[in-house]
Amino acid sequence: MTTSDKGFKLIKEFEGCKLYAYRCPAGVLTIGYGHTKGVKAGMAITQDLANKYLQEDVKFAENALNKMNIKFSQNEFDALVSWIFNLGEGNFNSSTLKKKILAKAPAYEIADQIVKWTKAGGKVQTGLQKRRIAEANMYIGHNMYYLDKGEIKKK
Repeated sequence: MTTSDKGFKLIKEFEGCKLYAYRCPAGVLTIGYGHTKGVKAGMAITQDLANKYLQEDVKFAENALNKMNIKFSQNEFDALVSWIFNLGEGNFNSSTLKKKILAKAPAYEIADQIVKWTKAGGKVQTGLQKRRIAEANMYIGHNMYYLDKGEIKKK
């Protein structure tokens, strides 16, 4: 499978795009939608190149899912690609999320795992909460999760 336009839209919404090289919070030179390979200080790119880099950069997440040999719906696949793109294949491989997928757990149990990953630097980040909610809701195909007074809740 490959990421749909809807999946790319989700990733773009939360990654944001910068057409000039910058240092991410981890200090890594970054450009476009989180692209790091070959980025040099002072580098600038076009929007078209940012889109091309993103299409290339999601391949590792797509491959991580495709090698599982599990049939996903497009929404499930797109939500998981966004999650893996943001958190990395290492976190995915060691996660309870992956274990639940392999165990063919119900969709809501998998979505419950998606929303648990909201910390950066040991602190809950509102932006990550919103991203995880969007991914979980995409995964299950309806709006079950929402943010209420800084906490993720279910309807």
